[in-house]
Amino acid sequence: MNALSPTAPKPAHVSDAVVYDFDMFLDPGLLADPHERARELVSEAPPVFWTPRNGGHWMLTGFKENYDASRDTETFSSVLVPPEMIEMARPMLPPDFGHIPLPTPINMDPPQHTIYRAPLQGVFSPRAMMARREEIRELANSLIDDVVEQGHCDFIASVAEPLPVKVFLKMLGLPLDRLSEFRVLVHEFLAPSSSQIDPVLRMRKVADAMKGDIEARRTDPRDDLLSLLWKTEIDGKPMTFELMEDFGVLLFIAGLDTVINGMGYGIRHLARNPDFQARLRDNPKLIVEAAEEILRRYTFTVPTRRVTRDVEFAGQQMKENDRIMLFLPGADLDPREFANPEVYDMERENNVHIAFGVGPHRCLGSHLARIELQVIYEQMLARLPEFRLDPEQPARFRGGNILAMEALPIRWD
Repeated sequence: MNALSPTAPKPAHVSDAVVYDFDMFLDPGLLADPHERARELVSEAPPVFWTPRNGGHWMLTGFKENYDASRDTETFSSVLVPPEMIEMARPMLPPDFGHIPLPTPINMDPPQHTIYRAPLQGVFSPRAMMARREEIRELANSLIDDVVEQGHCDFIASVAEPLPVKVFLKMLGLPLDRLSEFRVLVHEFLAPSSSQIDPVLRMRKVADAMKGDIEARRTDPRDDLLSLLWKTEIDGKPMTFELMEDFGVLLFIAGLDTVINGMGYGIRHLARNPDFQARLRDNPKLIVEAAEEILRRYTFTVPTRRVTRDVEFAGQQMKENDRIMLFLPGADLDPREFANPEVYDMERENNVHIAFGVGPHRCLGSHLARIELQVIYEQMLARLPEFRLDPEQPARFRGGNILAMEALPIRWD
């Protein structure tokens, strides 16, 4: 079992009543069953609590608290490391390090965030994503057909990982034969940091992995997102190589990890509930509604924010530069918002979940994610007989800013 991260001393402004010891990366319960642990957190801990792990930070597990903080970008900033602090780290970097890439525009607040997000809005619009639906379906079918005769597979490695990653690499204009290399990079990027400059080094490594393709699209444009971005002006100014790296880091990390986990939790739920599988096979039109309740029940992202000023929030005193984790998996299991939240209920009257976030930073790729989730449920149910969890090989999970699923062995007859 992994040791927990060291504890940090409790700051004077944090009251003893809201201290709850929770390691968002290495908590044993989280790694055993993430959403059971999320349910425990909501029931045991205050909706806003402070944990001494990972340097000490706030956790928001309540729905209202997450909703309010997500919309108040002036107080809860996505600029996690202000520019002056980034420059302070430069003496610790190699002399030839060059540009420090930052994931743009997710590391910005309005109005700057709005300006830099605009070029991506059309690319990820509902209409543009619907145009990819049949391409996604064909890829899903080919991946499922590769394993159907085996009678078993690790759903993550065989289907959930290659499907969205290939779709996104193709959209971005990156070579599909580097899929495994890119996935290793994503896992490194999302691991806990061991030093102040770790995040900077990781972002540089991601940017370097894309450097050749970014440079190539400047002079040899194709029908892909990198080429489109090169043609884009931001606030009336032409695109720069440094800004292309910034956009690239964000798109790389967001596109190569998140929806994989949504697929995993959905298939795990279906594998545990054969009657529900049968119901959806009999009436595939229910899959759209089914997918939304799966998103609520198994929300998996944990965005980070920085407090910009001393403030009282949800009855707690917070200080400038405190860190906050928006624990959206807890928010969507909050009994103050959802009746019997641990129950999967497709007929639930209130299903206004925040799995994709809320406010200006609501997930740009949510339309693509929804299509990929719906298609994979449709095709798994259409092309496989009843499938179940493998009793001899349990699912494996990873904590952090994404409640990730590393393996999901399933079997069918």
